[in-house]
Amino acid sequence: MRGKVVLVTGATNGIGQVTARELARMGATTVIAGRNAEKLQATVEEIRQQAPDAQVDSLRADLSLMTDVRTLAETFLNRYDRLDVLVNNAGAGASQRHITPEGFERMFALNHLSYFLLTYLLLDKLKASAPARVINVASDAHRSVRLDFDNLQSEHDWGRAGYRAYGRTKLANILFTRELARRLEGTGVTANAVHPGVVATGIWSGAGGIFGRIAGAIAPLVMKTPEQGAQTSIYVASSPEAAGQTGLYFSNGHPVQPAPAAQDDEAARRLWAISAEMVGLAEVATG
Repeated sequence: MRGKVVLVTGATNGIGQVTARELARMGATTVIAGRNAEKLQATVEEIRQQAPDAQVDSLRADLSLMTDVRTLAETFLNRYDRLDVLVNNAGAGASQRHITPEGFERMFALNHLSYFLLTYLLLDKLKASAPARVINVASDAHRSVRLDFDNLQSEHDWGRAGYRAYGRTKLANILFTRELARRLEGTGVTANAVHPGVVATGIWSGAGGIFGRIAGAIAPLVMKTPEQGAQTSIYVASSPEAAGQTGLYFSNGHPVQPAPAAQDDEAARRLWAISAEMVGLAEVATG
């Protein structure tokens, strides 16, 4: 990974932090993004302690806000002349529905729209740096849901503790990856989704409600560690074996079949068009 530039979102804890740390250890110039300035600085210092020669930078952004996504992309483009790997990892669960100041359901905005908008804003840089890779962190939670375009932001069916709504955002990740890979054919940029496994991170313990408290209590007992959960992201981001593979869904370091709902090309195209309009990119809604 020496000579390569990597951007990892949601990198101040959990699998994002491990992914950033290990890619930095491999020699990549690693840029981490998160919303908490103190956590960003602490993560940068921790990575430098474990990899003293690592080139590490941080960018602060609340990726549930599209204005922050745009600022993040602009700042990155002004600082770096290449981007070899983009790891869209930022995500959250929520026990209750919240609306952002921009009018989006927060979990949908963070887990899906930020992936879509940030990737699009960095596409030219990725293409210019080819061969390059986009990794979207999804989840097997997508297997229990279907995408309802009349309920895209879970307006009518939040589900117990928000798990159903969360699953829809993860299904959106895979459909976005599928359509992105199609659009990137021949550019030298690959796009893949990954399932990290059920990992003991703060994604659900910080969600609130009884489900969040239970998840926080049992997570260390039954779930993967962040180090284990990050391995598939690291593999798809860095391994020579993954070069050229695109449009796939990886779990435990291997491509696996996602649910049938995640293989619906028409739904993938429709989601792309709607997402583009939502974030003010109507000009790229088709194609």
